[in-house]
Amino acid sequence: MSKRIDAKDVNIYYGDFRAVESVSMTIEPRSVTAFIGPSGCGKTTFLRTLNRMHEVVPGAHVEGKVELEGVDLYGPDVDPVAVRRTIGMVFQRPNPFPTMSIRDNVLAGVKLNNRRISKSDADELVESSLRGANLWSEVKDRLDKPGSGLSGGQQQRLCIARTIAVRPEVVLMDEPCSALDPISTLAIEDLIQELKKDYTIVIVTHNMQQAARVSDRTAFFNIAGTGKPGKLIEMDDTATIFSSPREKDTEDYVSGRFG
Repeated sequence: MSKRIDAKDVNIYYGDFRAVESVSMTIEPRSVTAFIGPSGCGKTTFLRTLNRMHEVVPGAHVEGKVELEGVDLYGPDVDPVAVRRTIGMVFQRPNPFPTMSIRDNVLAGVKLNNRRISKSDADELVESSLRGANLWSEVKDRLDKPGSGLSGGQQQRLCIARTIAVRPEVVLMDEPCSALDPISTLAIEDLIQELKKDYTIVIVTHNMQQAARVSDRTAFFNIAGTGKPGKLIEMDDTATIFSSPREKDTEDYVSGRFG
């Protein structure tokens, strides 16, 4: 299922403003890659280009290549909706559909994609997705109740269940724990470790300890100043980034001297 992503000389624009400058990196399959760096350095913008979410902003465009197992996701004959199905996204704030039941929330993406699905298949998919998100035991007796009735941490896991129900190959997470308490954060971090057995995971986080705990590789982004583009400064195994980075800026950031 899980696939690798290669970004080659990616420049990201909002209108004429270049927000991210010439980023190249490989994101390995069945692993967790963390993006860290100060606010405004382009890490979320870059994350959103990996599944073409960036271009839903008017005037936004991308130059360079983003390839999934060698297929250019920005190729002329590529359907962005299909890209977003293959590369799912979990957002900063849990966003279950408030009027839908827990069950319907899990199936929402599948139904959006017009997949016909029998009731027994739907039941199986709901259970396997909720189990995959470590949520089944907590909600199995209330699948018909609204998703908005869950706690914040449970809602975020419901959103992860909804994302994996469409069987993506990559899961992008934009600060998935920033709105959650420490216990819920731990549950999501444990879940990320489980998910990487089947998926390629990319997570943006402001929490340095979280990056150190959950990721295999870490990419550090930085910005020279307001109005300047964000850049990828360094990418390496997470242990190396946190113990012996090559760049002084990286070292200053991970040791808390700035940012």
